[in-house]
Amino acid sequence: MPVTQHTKVAAADVEVNRRRGGEIRVVLGPKTAGATTGFLGLLTLAAGEFVAEHYHPYSEEFLYVTRGTVVVRLDGEPVTVGAGEGLLVPKDVRHRVENGGDEPAEAVFHLCPLAPRPELGHVDTEPLVEPAAPQINVGAA
Repeated sequence: MPVTQHTKVAAADVEVNRRRGGEIRVVLGPKTAGATTGFLGLLTLAAGEFVAEHYHPYSEEFLYVTRGTVVVRLDGEPVTVGAGEGLLVPKDVRHRVENGGDEPAEAVFHLCPLAPRPELGHVDTEPLVEPAAPQINVGAA
């Protein structure tokens, strides 16, 4: 029987990406764990923070809120997602994630399949929060 390779990665060991807003960490992905089909990460939004609107032409996004409440705008329509709830964002659907509350919010996200090349994974549809910041560990994020 073949031996399966596994990789364990701590979120605290992954560099933060703030390019689109909030604190995004790709915990398990091509760069961090050698993943070949998708990636999983952690999103933390302080009160009032948001992730700028974008869409994924190749990937579905699975979002599961672990703390707080976020509003996800899907093609402009608001969907409230609270702790213990998940949301599927289909490919090609514009989405923006907002924390309009007074407390921090945290969510786990997973995208798959990967885009053919990392730079094709996201299409930004509003100005980025940190447009000059380098893109870190995003794979197709």
